[in-house]
Amino acid sequence: MHADALVLLGAESMEIPSTWVRPGAAIIRCESALSSKLNCKLKKNGSNYLTLKLNFKENTSNINVVQSCSRWLQEQQYRPWHLHPLKLQPLSPVPSDIEISRAQTPKPINQLAAEIGLLPEELEAYGRSKAKVRLSLLDRLHSRPDGKYVLVAGITPTPLGEGKSTVTIGLVQAMSAHLKLNSFACLRQPSQGPTFGVKGGAAGGGYAQVIPMEEFNLHLTGDIHAITAANNLVAAAVDARMLHEATQSDKALFKRLVPSVNGVRKFSPIQISRLQRLGIHKTDPASLTPQEVAAFSRLDLDPSKITWHRVVDTNDRFLRAITIGQASTEKGQTRETGFDIAVASEIMAILALSDNLGDMRSRLARMVVGTSRSGEPVTAEDLGVSGALAVLMKDAIKPTLMQTLEGTPVFVHAGPFANIAHGNSSVLADKLALKLVGQDGFVVTEAGFGADIGMEKFFNIKCRASGLKPNVVVLVATVRALKMHGGGPNVSAGAPLPREYIDENLSLVAGGCHSNLRKQIHIAKLFGVPVVVALNAFRTDTPAEIDLVCQIAKECGASDAVSCLHWSQGGRGSLELARAVKEAARQPTNFQFLYNTEMPLVEKIRTIAQKVYGADDVEVTPEVQRKIDYYNQQGYGSLPICMAKTHLSLSHLPDKKGAPTGFVLPIRDIRASIGAGFIYPLVGTMSTMPGLPTRPCFYDIDIDPITEEIIGLF
Repeated sequence: MHADALVLLGAESMEIPSTWVRPGAAIIRCESALSSKLNCKLKKNGSNYLTLKLNFKENTSNINVVQSCSRWLQEQQYRPWHLHPLKLQPLSPVPSDIEISRAQTPKPINQLAAEIGLLPEELEAYGRSKAKVRLSLLDRLHSRPDGKYVLVAGITPTPLGEGKSTVTIGLVQAMSAHLKLNSFACLRQPSQGPTFGVKGGAAGGGYAQVIPMEEFNLHLTGDIHAITAANNLVAAAVDARMLHEATQSDKALFKRLVPSVNGVRKFSPIQISRLQRLGIHKTDPASLTPQEVAAFSRLDLDPSKITWHRVVDTNDRFLRAITIGQASTEKGQTRETGFDIAVASEIMAILALSDNLGDMRSRLARMVVGTSRSGEPVTAEDLGVSGALAVLMKDAIKPTLMQTLEGTPVFVHAGPFANIAHGNSSVLADKLALKLVGQDGFVVTEAGFGADIGMEKFFNIKCRASGLKPNVVVLVATVRALKMHGGGPNVSAGAPLPREYIDENLSLVAGGCHSNLRKQIHIAKLFGVPVVVALNAFRTDTPAEIDLVCQIAKECGASDAVSCLHWSQGGRGSLELARAVKEAARQPTNFQFLYNTEMPLVEKIRTIAQKVYGADDVEVTPEVQRKIDYYNQQGYGSLPICMAKTHLSLSHLPDKKGAPTGFVLPIRDIRASIGAGFIYPLVGTMSTMPGLPTRPCFYDIDIDPITEEIIGLF
């Protein structure tokens, strides 16, 4: 449908329907095999064939056309990588992250793209060091076998984090830059909230980073802004529709919804879609009965059951609960609502799980924004806004290509909230990368939080959506976290570490290994995937502590367990991990989901609670059961489960470390993300809008007005 001309060789008896070809395109039908003289017929789509006499000896342009097509076809084939790694010269002591990032000059992004087999037309550059990659790559390489698929997860972390992103980057640097294996890292885009709040950015750290780290952590290519715009357009549409329905008659509302243009009144395609969902199979506005006019025009949203919030990508606790509609122009249409942080938007989860633009458009249409007074769900498609949302998201759906400190490729795409969403980067980034690395290559993607949350959701939600099956799980642990799970004192961000975490303490390490590490290895093996434990080593870790962790990890069922020094050495410090992952990927897998989606919702929740968290049972309140009954009635009962639970413990209580048992998991609420395609039970109180601490990170951030260098980001 995009071609200006279509040449048919050896297809004398084949009739090409006009609907297959763009109107106005030329169709050239060659009636015999190539020879020195070739009789052809030319037809303009929609008219009769015209006969042409082509003489190859007299007109070499015809041969040139064939040769040009042959060259074009060759260019479309898979291109072997010719990656030129960047040299890394680690310093000791290790400088700050931003100093390390600035000391390395990244390759021009078009050069990196060419090295990994991307075509120029598949790249949309955003400056010198990052670019969007078009999804047409999947069509070009659809017949290529995928590479190996590796997931990086972690044990239950301390509030300081255990370095999953750093391990992911160090691993691919080791594979590509040192072992000469095609490898790709797929990471989530960081939110501005943590960057300016408590945590800081998420570009890795030390000599295992994505560069330029300032661009990685600030705006990137604007995906989160697109999500914010789309999300808030839905919110504006909800409140505007409620206002207009409350202040207009059925007839007046219908006339404004279906206006007369040049004397003609007709439905838009999205309005016809709504009519069909209502069971009204008419296309002439004048043919609707008064009852049908009322049903079409009124969504009749119940203000107390609006579930859609506005979002902003800033930690702002005072937006958690607000009252809107205070101006006199809103005619008393006030209601209570609130803001979430942008990455908690369902649209972010949809971006991460979509398979293509059409799939994203369908998911956006299915998003439920509230319930009508008659108890029916109201969707973005009912509001008539889903097409506009897809337009706002048309560029955000393309993954962003960047590079590591050693010049190896990285896809940065999506960053769904790991509490109320699945907390993994996008399906599309993984699929594109798996085609690019080739059959013998590796794609390393990261799951948010501990294995009991991020990894479980990766398997049960993301892998269901993508159809991809992982080959290896890399489980990240630190001596620091293991000591905490072994009975060490509490760890707080910003506070000095207690002596137990600095001095050698084999007893605490062993306690953490035999509890939390053992349990997390067991969780991974529930899904039939080999596990490699990556011990993210710190300066304070002693050889005896490191050896003990690796020994117990293997005893607990890990295929291998190795210490990693990527933070101080880059890819060279993760060579042992890279070899262990390569070896584990050769093992046969028996990947399986934890539950069948046709199980009742409560049984799916109970399965996760018992098999993953170690609970005895779940406690479901009458209000939660009422909602479950409603979801079943609406046909949502077969959706997978996305548990919203603290990441600081396997249980629902953050202070319960190790591997708690003998507890009942309380389900305090349950909600639905129909567009994203999951039901999320809330275990305890979950905040979807973080707040700023007393001293946020922004105190240290500034810019040099002369050099334009960012100061104090890290």
